[in-house]
Amino acid sequence: MTTTAEIVKNNKDYTLASWTAQSAWNPITMDHAEGVYFWDTEGKRYIDWSSQLVNVNIGHGHPHVIKAIQDHVARISYAYPGIATEARGRLGELLAEVTPGTLTKAFFTNGGTDAIENAIKIARLVTGKQKILTRYRSYHGATFGAATAGGDPRRHGHGSGVPDIVRLPDPYAYRSPVYRGRTQEEGDLIMADMVEEIVQMEDPKLCAAILIEGYSGTSGIIQPTEAYWNRLAEICKKYNMLLIVDEVMSGFGRTGEWFGVDNYPNVQPDIIAVAKGITSGYVPLGATIVSEAVAHYFDDHALSMGLTYSAHPLAMAAGVANIEVYRNENLIENSREMGKVLRRGLMDLAEKHACIGDIRGAGLHQVVELVKNRDTREAMTPWQGPVSEPMAIVAKSLKDDGMNTFVRWNMVFNCPPLCITEAQLKEGLDILDSALTKIDKYYEG
Repeated sequence: MTTTAEIVKNNKDYTLASWTAQSAWNPITMDHAEGVYFWDTEGKRYIDWSSQLVNVNIGHGHPHVIKAIQDHVARISYAYPGIATEARGRLGELLAEVTPGTLTKAFFTNGGTDAIENAIKIARLVTGKQKILTRYRSYHGATFGAATAGGDPRRHGHGSGVPDIVRLPDPYAYRSPVYRGRTQEEGDLIMADMVEEIVQMEDPKLCAAILIEGYSGTSGIIQPTEAYWNRLAEICKKYNMLLIVDEVMSGFGRTGEWFGVDNYPNVQPDIIAVAKGITSGYVPLGATIVSEAVAHYFDDHALSMGLTYSAHPLAMAAGVANIEVYRNENLIENSREMGKVLRRGLMDLAEKHACIGDIRGAGLHQVVELVKNRDTREAMTPWQGPVSEPMAIVAKSLKDDGMNTFVRWNMVFNCPPLCITEAQLKEGLDILDSALTKIDKYYEG
């Protein structure tokens, strides 16, 4: 039997790990997984507090999805994207049912990054314009176009990227000076006015779309009020621009609604990009879903995009089964209710640990931001800065105590599978409590 050390050595010797220097990669292993837990090859159990990459929404090892994949691969293992299959049509129909407003047609991709790439292409084709406006603190994927569209600092070092991406300031109420002495809604409206001014300066005749996450993700779950979203929708309508909403992370129940933008019921996207929770990672899949008006453009114009594995039959089957699980097991509602439990638990931790400066999010999509001082809001690790000693202690403590989650800059992400129970949430909160206790001494207030 292969030992844990041999598994790690083979992975390090023969594969490359993403987003890290290879000498710093010290991975844990995974032997098997079920529900909100996975086990390493030595039998240690981890609570999956970040649903892997915030994608295993229904939990690990769900028998309904596994059976759907097994049954389908026995019938059809692959069909090229120009062939119609029952599962493809059914998944498209289900997506039309659960997505907001007039979104009716899905173009299937391999994941979230190419869903974003295709959303940008579609916006440019339909409007005849080129400029795409996006936020600095955002993440939209890792290929050249999607990485340029995102503001995540990991894009640096790859040159200037694709042309015609325009940056927008972030509605970051906790840190932006715009919000000082103002309510969040007042600050959001100023930020939205700045967006309109940027559109005017960039020339509305050249601006194709605004691209924004339905509910911000790895940049810090930074989310404005409904007033901001309503103004963005007005700006798009006024200047004949499309509103593209990135729901790759915030979709499929993550925020307690089917999609992050559903938290803003008056906003109608023209295009959304989805992935992650569409199959909960069981098979790679993404989709660019468009409104009736956008779809109508391609009745007489070629949709000049696509890849070999677009609309892969096994991914279609997994997508159908996932939506059935969401519905049959009331996981959207569970995310909403357990999100309230999670928030109460995080608030209790903030009462105990002064290093928690801010708590943000909705449903099972929440983050705590750790600071050295609540008055100055000095971060435990600065934006883009090297990992500080206290944040390294937090990360190690969580891992040692059997929790797998994102610890990024001065933030700890709390995004467990939507099937989590109240008892399991308490288990995770206790592990987080222990980690924060170890860094209380670093607080300088």
